[in-house]
Amino acid sequence: MLLRLEKLINHFSDVLGKLAALLFVLMLFNVFIDVVMRYVFNDVSIGMQELEWHLFAAMFMLAVPYTLRTGGHVRVDLIYERLGLRRKALIDLLGCLLLLLPFSLLVGWYGVGFALEAWELGETSGDPGGLSQRWIIKAVIPLTFFAIALSGIGMMLKSINILRGHHQECDYQPPQH
Repeated sequence: MLLRLEKLINHFSDVLGKLAALLFVLMLFNVFIDVVMRYVFNDVSIGMQELEWHLFAAMFMLAVPYTLRTGGHVRVDLIYERLGLRRKALIDLLGCLLLLLPFSLLVGWYGVGFALEAWELGETSGDPGGLSQRWIIKAVIPLTFFAIALSGIGMMLKSINILRGHHQECDYQPPQH
């Protein structure tokens, strides 16, 4: 049961990773078009420039749950890398419970109000010709932090499965140094 739930959560994180990759490609096209329009046609678009940073922010934030799932996140490996699998699982479990989940759920909770306020006010860009729906990028913030919490639950389930001796081999292993 726990293995299936871990796999389902990992699949969700993988989907977010693929979405982040797609946003990266869209951002590249956007930058290319913006540069061509600016230097070939001498046409500057504030909306295109804002879309660049919106795509970058969404790409970066949505890639975090995938990065957490694949073990690519930043961690201090001075002690961790020398530990056995069970001790690593215990550290990951406690780290998720005590640090990751409270922080990500707190930011996600307050981020909902932040995005709702932008939507209710009809917040737009302060620049003429800028993007008109500022709430969209602000809504990515709570979505991302709730997804990070979910990915953290997946990490906790993996740790529990390791501690119970029921861990399946997974495709992603943290790099060994």
